[in-house]
Amino acid sequence: MSEIRVVPLGAGQDVGRSCIIVSLGGKNVMLDCGMHMGYNDERRFPDFSYITESGRSLTEHIDCLIISHFHLDHCGALPYFSEMCGYSGPIYMTQPTKAICPILLEDYRKITVDKKGEQNFFTSQMIKDCMRKVITVNLHQTIKVDSELEIKAYYAGHVLGAAMFLVKVKDQSVVYTGDYNMTPDRHLGSAWIDRCQPDLLITESTYATTIRDSKRCRERDFLKKIHECMEREGKVLIPVFALGRAQELCILLETFWDRMNLKYPIFFSTGLTEKANHYYKLFITWTNQKIRSTFVQRNMFEFKHIKPFDRSYIDQPGPMVVFATPGMLHAGLSLQIFKKWAEDEKNMLIMPGYCAAGTIGHKVLSGAKKIEIDKKMVNVRISVQYMSFRCQRDHAAN
Repeated sequence: MSEIRVVPLGAGQDVGRSCIIVSLGGKNVMLDCGMHMGYNDERRFPDFSYITESGRSLTEHIDCLIISHFHLDHCGALPYFSEMCGYSGPIYMTQPTKAICPILLEDYRKITVDKKGEQNFFTSQMIKDCMRKVITVNLHQTIKVDSELEIKAYYAGHVLGAAMFLVKVKDQSVVYTGDYNMTPDRHLGSAWIDRCQPDLLITESTYATTIRDSKRCRERDFLKKIHECMEREGKVLIPVFALGRAQELCILLETFWDRMNLKYPIFFSTGLTEKANHYYKLFITWTNQKIRSTFVQRNMFEFKHIKPFDRSYIDQPGPMVVFATPGMLHAGLSLQIFKKWAEDEKNMLIMPGYCAAGTIGHKVLSGAKKIEIDKKMVNVRISVQYMSFRCQRDHAAN
């Protein structure tokens, strides 16, 4: 049996920029093609020069590319790799991932190029051209890439459309989990895969050494802290990415506001709620049993208490809760709101997920009391709370 070789071009000892090349049976498969949110230079993308050192083109070297889900740390370098570096081979992902990927990529491109004025970045047209090359896969469908290489996708939980992949070449096999979640939540089921014995398992380990509080305790604490902040006339900022954890927390707050008959305003970044609603309706079969069974009577993603956010509300007096993108406070609306609210100790920042090193979110969670943003020093007096609602399994779930 020939050896299986693994080369991480990103995320080897880091969170972000996921990109792994697995060589088995004479085939080379790239698993994910992500970007690192903590860098604003060439380090944001994986180091593809490793591939071209062999003298072969990217397409000659890589037999296929698999994207596990739509988070940018797993797909963010895809247009760069295909349109700017020249990879023209097959790209595989699930249908929901293909639908949502371009929205997040374009959102990030706007922040990076249109607002920050950065160069050497992919264009809107490149995103469209890249997505035209994508081949969609269904769960449990065996795809023959060529006469020897086949792949099969399995439900990963985590976010809408996320998949784990079994890669087989002749009598050798590898399972790549991407990010997955073994605990069902309010809108997604738990990961599931056939009983199999791969020669190699590649799994994410973001929380591998962590045992988090029970989900119920975290949710109770989350609601209690928000309620207390509202009662003292403060504002709560919750930085999130557009789809995934955001919907989970929205359902949680919507239910609590109903139960407690609360009237404080809750807002979500304009446009994203509508897009999220559209894709959850479109891909309802990817959600959990409860959502599917009640969908005809009531769409859980049409919120009564949560309204679109307008930038003029930033300076509006009085308590409010705002979900704003992106999730690591590295750019965009969430960073703009943070700059305005950070110096008032009545306000609260709740970070519901991991923040990559180098981002403002990471600096705040590390305890920084003064942070330079847009060449101005900001005093951090806002109450900072880290409550991990990351949709991945921890050590206790292993």
